[in-house]
Amino acid sequence: MEYLKVQGHSGLVRDTSSGAIINTNKAEYQEYMERVRASDEKDNLLSQHTVEINNIKNELQDIKVLLIQLVNKG
Repeated sequence: MEYLKVQGHSGLVRDTSSGAIINTNKAEYQEYMERVRASDEKDNLLSQHTVEINNIKNELQDIKVLLIQLVNKG
């Protein structure tokens, strides 16, 4: 494989056979992967909170129904 430097980007090269741009800077790649992992963790946390909020909403609805039944009996 032959690589050509990308003008204006010291950490990038172009693979002449496929035309792909390749990042050769390992530190930049590690930083990118850390950002991806942090974003995934935030998404997971948001999903967990959404499930918890929906559970609380369901429990409040159950309490509301029970209170209405209690008031109607009295």
